[in-house]
Amino acid sequence: MQLTDFVHTIGSYFRSRYATRVRKLTIDAQFTCPNRDGTIGRGGCTFCNVDSFTAAVPSDLSIAEQLSQRKAEMKHQDILYLAYFQAYTSTYGEYQKLYQLYQQALNVPQVIGICVGTRPDCVSDEVLQLLSDYQRQGKEVWLELGLQSANARTLKRINRGHDYSAYQRVVEKAHRYQIKVCTHLILGLPGEGPDDYANTLQQVLSDGVSGLKLHPLMVVQGSVMAKAWQAGRLSTLSLDEYVKNAAMLIEQTPWDVVFHRVCATARPPMLLSPNWCAQQWPPLTAIGNYLSKYGKQGSGLSSKV
Repeated sequence: MQLTDFVHTIGSYFRSRYATRVRKLTIDAQFTCPNRDGTIGRGGCTFCNVDSFTAAVPSDLSIAEQLSQRKAEMKHQDILYLAYFQAYTSTYGEYQKLYQLYQQALNVPQVIGICVGTRPDCVSDEVLQLLSDYQRQGKEVWLELGLQSANARTLKRINRGHDYSAYQRVVEKAHRYQIKVCTHLILGLPGEGPDDYANTLQQVLSDGVSGLKLHPLMVVQGSVMAKAWQAGRLSTLSLDEYVKNAAMLIEQTPWDVVFHRVCATARPPMLLSPNWCAQQWPPLTAIGNYLSKYGKQGSGLSSKV
């Protein structure tokens, strides 16, 4: 039994499209964020410490050098790659700078496209046109939008610095440019429960999305939430709670939507809670087991009115 039997994963999407493995190679292009540099706010989102999820590749290396180093770490060398601009807000900069960075990545052998991680309020028409141009050239292009929740109270509480309408506007524009959007959602944010997760999913699906990433809330060192957790004012989901809720969202998602991720990991000592996020396979196995019993991706759609 494999997760791909029950979930339309990004791996299976790539194999059907390219008849081989395609791996994302994470890049740190030394971007910042308008929610940290004072443009929108300072301190960033309350859950965020970018060091908890970026690859351990020196950011002072060039884009080509970072990609070469990441490629050398791969077990299989005869595969294709996507350059993943992950750290902070990877569309936040002057157009010419963005063009040069993206182009450097696409010039690396075996790199067939890019994933660009960003905020919904930092995607200009110029950037969308550039990504659309790459797509017309035959490149694989994904615009990854950090939304986390559609709940207005939650977005304010976690200091996102934008509302849901900002997400809707950029998704509508991306559709006009025919760019694939992958949306990030966090389960376990303060004050939220299963109804909030389901409502967020339904809003995202109704606005149209090609991919999803599900994450449990992870408390990491250096984040604002770390202080609340250490003071006993914040709790995180157990593995069982996360598996049940993630599976519920997967069941309510049409099969044509691609899951780029159904869980996430971080390493101690950076990771403070939950400790089960330190390992990749137990939650993936548990989600697969749950779906094998209760229904695969899309199986819950008939129950929704």
